[in-house]
Amino acid sequence: MAVKPMLHPRNQHREGYDFDRLMAKSPDLAAYVTLNPRGQRTIDFADAQAVRSLNGALLRAHYDLEFWEIPPGYLCPPIPGRVDYIHYLADLLAGENGGRPPRGAQISALDIGTGASLVYPLTGQHEYGWRFTAVDIDPVSIASAREICRQNDLSIDLRLQSNPEDIFRGVIRRDDLFHVTLCNPPFHASPEAAESGSRRKWRNLGRGNSGALNFGGQNAELWCPGGEVGFVARMIEQSAEFSEQCLWFTCLISKKDNLRPLSRVLDKAAVAETRVVDMAQGQKESRFLAWTYYPKRLRRL
Repeated sequence: MAVKPMLHPRNQHREGYDFDRLMAKSPDLAAYVTLNPRGQRTIDFADAQAVRSLNGALLRAHYDLEFWEIPPGYLCPPIPGRVDYIHYLADLLAGENGGRPPRGAQISALDIGTGASLVYPLTGQHEYGWRFTAVDIDPVSIASAREICRQNDLSIDLRLQSNPEDIFRGVIRRDDLFHVTLCNPPFHASPEAAESGSRRKWRNLGRGNSGALNFGGQNAELWCPGGEVGFVARMIEQSAEFSEQCLWFTCLISKKDNLRPLSRVLDKAAVAETRVVDMAQGQKESRFLAWTYYPKRLRRL
């Protein structure tokens, strides 16, 4: 197995993929397993169906799921990098819990843009036992997430965001209290930019100029007006309205250069504290932005 030392120390995938274990849980994966030039087993990450099969195997083998399927064309996120976000969120909350990552259903998390895959609630609930509320603007994604919950007998609160201009408005209710929010935002500013990014990925995989998406993705999952900066700026502005209903707001940031304009938005929002948490997302470095309106003396779980 190829060790992935950049992943969080608690990440189950830090030692790489155990294909024997994965194929035992998901025999269909065997059809996609090949050898790389170093003689190690892998899959063709340019093959969308191979990526889906690997994801399903990982969720079955490591997160005790019996069923995981998503509609064709929907985002199929890489599991190891997504789980890293969950582990670093646990570290963030540990700061308010005597240095111990909190576990149990008393911790409430809000996943913005959960997608058809429901990957953050599925992995976060398994790893830490947190209670999740998951939101999306796409009815097909919510229906897919609901079926995953039904088939696996999971309790996750699913909410449809009816207004694509809103992020927290309309989905955070008066009696809601969250310890943390999380989000993997659309980071392109247009369909053309999303397609260009896909072509760049394919070239990096040595597959020419194809615009196909090996990890899939619908428009709302990949781009929005203003791109990542516009989306997260809107998130920060709306978070002020719910400052007392959430301990930490967080969001993934794909490009480090985007932190500078967002820091100005945070200054205007008069937050109590901001943090940038560096981590790995698969093979590349990434980070998430975190902010809270609670002063340190009032922050406790």
